[in-house]
Amino acid sequence: MNIVTGSASYLLGEKIAQLLNEKYIPPVIEKFPDGEIYVRIEGEIEKEVALIQTTYPNDKLIELFLLQDALREKGVERIITVVPYFGYSRQDKIFKEGEAISARAMAKHIELYSDIFIGIDLHAPSILNWFSIPTVHLHATEPIARFLKERDVDVVISPDKGGVERAKLVAEAMNAEFDYLEKVRLSGEEVVIKPKNLDVREKIVGIVDDIISTGGTIARAAEQLRRQGARKIYAVCTHGLFIGKAEENMKKVNDFASTDTIESKYSKITVAEVIARALQEYA
Repeated sequence: MNIVTGSASYLLGEKIAQLLNEKYIPPVIEKFPDGEIYVRIEGEIEKEVALIQTTYPNDKLIELFLLQDALREKGVERIITVVPYFGYSRQDKIFKEGEAISARAMAKHIELYSDIFIGIDLHAPSILNWFSIPTVHLHATEPIARFLKERDVDVVISPDKGGVERAKLVAEAMNAEFDYLEKVRLSGEEVVIKPKNLDVREKIVGIVDDIISTGGTIARAAEQLRRQGARKIYAVCTHGLFIGKAEENMKKVNDFASTDTIESKYSKITVAEVIARALQEYA
């Protein structure tokens, strides 16, 4: 099996190839003056390939589709498509009449040239129901738990009730306590964290979320935890977008990190081992 990546996942793909002792093939990717994307895969390639590409921002999604097509043109018979961060995942239902279900649309396009799909901490696991090919849903629980345990975190907190299962799994891996805060979302960027009495006085707290976008939720959660006496606060997520006022908002915590599903200077946690194990099992 060869490992091929798009430009969104170069570093992650290289780590995975090293763990598996497999050949890593970075493609040639260029952009024309009009913004259109060009891809080329050079050299010999095996009949089975793991194609790894985060589909954010938009041009990375186009890269993925073109790379899938290029692999088929090269005679690849089996493509395991690994999407570390699944762009457009948050529109997984109709909120207003006439909307597209973007997560479904992406799933249908990704599966066209895929034999297996692998995703990590999907915003809505129900997205997998839109695939007609075999799917695998991985979690970053283990590496996130290691990161927090190294920082002597006493209690793991989810910023809302919907993520409490994630906090629970991380806490169990650390042998720590867990709880959640009450969150109300007023708009795409504005949230309110309701007061909720937690046993965090003089404790080191780890806030765990799937996605950090503008950091507004983390900032409000940290403020509430400070009021209740938390000694230190760390914030971690699987997918770190860190857009808008994120850097300012993240000053509310002592330190923060994301995994390398989206590669950035904040990617202090790697999911390479998680993906490598899955590829060993399903290749």
